Amino acid sequence: MTIEEKLKILTDGAKYDAACTSSGVSRVASEGGIGSTSMGGICHAFSGDGRCISLLKILLSNACCYDCAYCVNRVSNDVPRATFTAEEIAALTMNMYRRYYIEGLFLSSGVLGTPDNTTQQMIKALELLRVKYKFCGYIHAKAIPGTSPDLLEKLGRLADRVSSNIELPSSASLKLLAPDKEKRDVLAPMGYISTRHENGGAKEGFVRAGQSTQMIIGATPESDLKIIRLSEGLYGRYKLKRVFYSAYIPVADNSLLPAPDSKPPLLREHRLYQADWLMRFYNFKADEILDESHPYFNEFLDPKCNWAVNHPEYFPVDVNRAEYETLLRVPGIGVKSARRIMVARRQRRLDIFALGKLGVVVRRAKYFVDGGTGVRAADNPERAARELIAGENARQLSLFEDTDAGAAPLLGNAGRCIP
Repeated sequence: MTIEEKLKILTDGAKYDAACTSSGVSRVASEGGIGSTSMGGICHAFSGDGRCISLLKILLSNACCYDCAYCVNRVSNDVPRATFTAEEIAALTMNMYRRYYIEGLFLSSGVLGTPDNTTQQMIKALELLRVKYKFCGYIHAKAIPGTSPDLLEKLGRLADRVSSNIELPSSASLKLLAPDKEKRDVLAPMGYISTRHENGGAKEGFVRAGQSTQMIIGATPESDLKIIRLSEGLYGRYKLKRVFYSAYIPVADNSLLPAPDSKPPLLREHRLYQADWLMRFYNFKADEILDESHPYFNEFLDPKCNWAVNHPEYFPVDVNRAEYETLLRVPGIGVKSARRIMVARRQRRLDIFALGKLGVVVRRAKYFVDGGTGVRAADNPERAARELIAGENARQLSLFEDTDAGAAPLLGNAGRCIP
């Protein structure tokens, strides 16, 4: 099999992994080396289906011995199989880098016999890149669940970022759809990397850009609340840089999975990223965004707007006096605009028109701040919600829809999984 044939198979097999991101680490090539990476990281380019292609994103092998029902590379699936040698991966990466096709490498793999054997092959490829070719560019490697700590240590010293995919949001779903895997094996690499970082591992060159994980969304029945609670726990316990969410794309005809002709839950994936952003940068807790009575996202309003219209007691906010943390709770005010407000109000009193010049999205904020031009959400949250929805063009309302039935989902959540 030619390199080109292998490349076609093993890039296609890797496309379902969404965990490509900016590098988050800076490094200049040593004397005689090639390549570098900066804190701004990998500039993003996207393919026609929306996936990041700025890294050479490949599998070492798609000849996996596991039979995960949701995975296109499962052992029971009748697809062409291929495996790169370590030299082929290194040479391919260098050739593409020299031609400015890529800015780094994203290397994952199916399980070749055992997790340790697979990781050893990945290490060989990365050692060739770092030692033989003196490649100083960005490398993201997958930790194979069940890999021994000594091999994980070697992998972490060669890669800038390492990720261990949790894949499914619960142990029950993992046991049902991936019987060869154990949740503890997935979490073990996260724990090892986190512990090493606590002991100064990043300064020693071990996984300098931190770690991430990915969850498949929509293959199993867990609620949105369950998912964001899990993410919150992973961020807190393992200090992850990112949790990635991947809308399930049907790849198998299996009674335990959505029908092959069902559409990926892309809106749900989008809402999860919005909620994730609120937890990481806006000091929201998972149980503030959703709760047991409303465990699914509102399909009409983004999580921040949904929280705001359901908590009118916090509004309106006086932007000239409010604390920074309070400003972050106002829809339309982001991290940067909140900081600008804190600085600008020292010089003059700010009105709704001044907020727009500071980067505030006034079409959202006007319902929640003093002096806003919209209906006050505190006085009429239902109307504010409807105007927000209309302004975002989230949904074309029908003239013939029952008014009461149509109004129910606007405050709170739709009470069902987002399609």
